[in-house]
Amino acid sequence: MGTLFVTIHYWLVDHPIVSQYEWKPNYTPGASPFFVFLAIATYLSLTLFLRYFPLLPTLSPAALRLITVVHNFILCVLSLLMAVGCTLSSLHQTPPDYLIWPICFPVNNTPRRGPTFFWGHVFYFSKILEFIDTLLILLSGSRARRLSFLHVYHHAVVLVMCYVWIETAQSLFPVALVTNATVHVVMYAYYLLCAVGIRPWWKRFVTDFQIIQFVFSFLISGWMLYHHFSGPGCEGIWGWCFNAVFNGSLLALFGNFHLKNYANKRSLGEDKDKVS
Repeated sequence: MGTLFVTIHYWLVDHPIVSQYEWKPNYTPGASPFFVFLAIATYLSLTLFLRYFPLLPTLSPAALRLITVVHNFILCVLSLLMAVGCTLSSLHQTPPDYLIWPICFPVNNTPRRGPTFFWGHVFYFSKILEFIDTLLILLSGSRARRLSFLHVYHHAVVLVMCYVWIETAQSLFPVALVTNATVHVVMYAYYLLCAVGIRPWWKRFVTDFQIIQFVFSFLISGWMLYHHFSGPGCEGIWGWCFNAVFNGSLLALFGNFHLKNYANKRSLGEDKDKVS
């Protein structure tokens, strides 16, 4: 067990590519506002165009299922790696005399380098890979039913959020990364099982888990704000403000989604029981 931990720690934390990582604006791949703008503009343009002009080739159900399985498997495993990698990296980079480092980066004293920021960059790029979620919806022919505003809004703006995390050295982002990646392990595992023909009973908990994630982010943000206002401050507070507004909007949208898809169904079920 000890040898396994050492091996995992080396590849996820101590490997030179990971441990010597540094975010350099306009030099590191993706480290510019123009890259973010171009990625989102391309995503939205293609999504809107293909939504109303379905010019994509028709794939057989077997081919579409295979692509879906591979895509969900990659994102499930990648999410697990990011959750474990960022957890180990944050513990590794936390100074012994400043244990709240993952919660509150020291203001004006947090260089954007090291393994924690490496996993932040991987997470940032993984959001571009998640754009394929939308492509799979369009290819499936169920765009009218599944391609919602929530889906497109979330995929587009989350890329901005991840860029802001690293660019501003935003306090609390390691915790947000780990919780979000953990949620995505569950979510993509569910989609993967569905793609292979298994319908897990815990579909509702995928949405519940996402809502719990947003509530948790607000609760732990209170801890960060306490340290920010009671001490010298926490790095990246303006980035956190953007993150908080975005999470608030997602919480409202997910709550509405949950209400429409579960509460209303339960109500309809009760009405049917009364009628019968």
